[in-house]
Amino acid sequence: MTTSVPDTTTRPEVYGQFGQALGFAERTLTAILREHLAKRDTEPETWYALQLIATRGPAYSRDALSDALEGSPNLDVDSTRELLARLEADGLIRGDTAVDLTEEGTALHQSLREYIGGRTAQLLGQFDLGDIETTVRTLQAITARATEEQASRAP
Repeated sequence: MTTSVPDTTTRPEVYGQFGQALGFAERTLTAILREHLAKRDTEPETWYALQLIATRGPAYSRDALSDALEGSPNLDVDSTRELLARLEADGLIRGDTAVDLTEEGTALHQSLREYIGGRTAQLLGQFDLGDIETTVRTLQAITARATEEQASRAP
């Protein structure tokens, strides 16, 4: 399916504001998350890894996990390898080609999920639930469409 893109003279002004607003929101929310997790001596990258394994596992491909983590702003190939080695050494994950959370990893993930969930509810509770639901659906749809377009241009 091909959709036409309006020329620059007819594009709604909000299109030009979208990327910047999304970028500012992501940066601000990441700073809040980093500060919140610091109180639990946890880095966001640890949370992201545990969350990916918990939601995409069991037996989440190590290669897929590495690819997903390397897409994060603060992780590259080497730092991802170091993060996964640290999580293994700490007894939070296990597995070579497929990765699972250990019992300790599952307990930490659940504890962090509840901890973050409280702060998330506090922040999002200030907004209309319908607006939040629409925003989530819209962002998911944008991600899916962008991923499809990116895949269609891949060699």
